[in-house]
Amino acid sequence: MSLHATVRGDGPAVILIHGLFGAGGNLGALGRHLSSHFTVHQVDLPNHGRSPWTESLRMEDLANSLMAYIDESVDGPFGLVGHSLGGKVAMQLALHHAARVRALVVADIAPVSYAPSHDAVFSALNAVHQAQVTSREEAMEILQRLLQEESVRQFLLLSLARSDDGVYRWRFNHRLLEAQYDEVRAAVQGEAVNVPALLVYGEASGYVDERGRAAALALFPRLRFAGIPGTGHWLHAEKPDTFNRIVGEFLLEQQRINGPTP
Repeated sequence: MSLHATVRGDGPAVILIHGLFGAGGNLGALGRHLSSHFTVHQVDLPNHGRSPWTESLRMEDLANSLMAYIDESVDGPFGLVGHSLGGKVAMQLALHHAARVRALVVADIAPVSYAPSHDAVFSALNAVHQAQVTSREEAMEILQRLLQEESVRQFLLLSLARSDDGVYRWRFNHRLLEAQYDEVRAAVQGEAVNVPALLVYGEASGYVDERGRAAALALFPRLRFAGIPGTGHWLHAEKPDTFNRIVGEFLLEQQRINGPTP
């Protein structure tokens, strides 16, 4: 299985990994920012974007699929940047391939299990699918009835695409995402590794609490934290300049140090 990716820039490789219901383009602003110093790979995870659909959302399987792409596309050490679900996948991959990971950046997620929080989203996704809409306006009308947050509606619409029969369908595998939602919420598993890591979080988010910080430090003892004030879970969209600067400075610092000790 070959994952879809957009590649830009020149220099050491950095892999950008989006969150649940997203695609590689969600981190496009960060990709452009980093591309003056790095070769940036914006990857669509399995069951998302233009990547193939599978039968598993286990964190290990997602990480293995991503590592297969990296083995095909990247020589030597690389950096990892993951937001939300992408951050979990990045952590899982780093735990098993620490010798290859030059630096790890996790955005607003911890390696712990999370309570369910997407019931309304799944209801909205199913409603759009069942309606067989033939315009984005029809889809938006349905989403407006079922989802309160405009930012969430607009984010989901990024993954709505017109099929050959004129019907708009979700690019992501929404049925599998719902059926295996417990796997998406699951904790990251592994033993501590000596990888330079940074956890950037929105101070108004709530996704990274004291328990989450402790769990992250237990797996990545070299971990640093960077909170962005007045920012929620979508920190790369809410405060892009600040987020891009923090991530870029950390990756450049680790590049100058020449990567982690295996």
